[in-house]
Amino acid sequence: MTRQIFIIIALTFSTLVFSSNSFAADSTAKVGHSDGEIAMLNGQAIAWDAENEQWLSIDDFWQHWADSRGGITWGHSKDYPPYDQVKEQDTFLVELDGGTCLMEFWHSRWRRANDVRRWDDSFNDYSACPHVFD
Repeated sequence: MTRQIFIIIALTFSTLVFSSNSFAADSTAKVGHSDGEIAMLNGQAIAWDAENEQWLSIDDFWQHWADSRGGITWGHSKDYPPYDQVKEQDTFLVELDGGTCLMEFWHSRWRRANDVRRWDDSFNDYSACPHVFD
């Protein structure tokens, strides 16, 4: 009887260890630590949306964040909006040949949204974000 209990406990423990290791390999199963935390899943960057407690693509994270504030103020384009019409905290998705980057008008100039919000530093390496000031 003691041996059977030991075997049952050993099998249960082994199952728990195997399960926790497989969850660790899948970033969607782990919980993010902070809003805008970046993780990699199958070679794709994903961001933790703390409000909804879920991982989103970077573009979906930006869209959700902007939607929670009323939407992307100036939409998306290769051309920046007219400076004299822009207001503090307006948002704009700039399109460059290399992709897109969410921008926020902050202290009288356009900045990457991550430079204002201070999400994960990896946002500055995503898509067109490294090139918006070239």
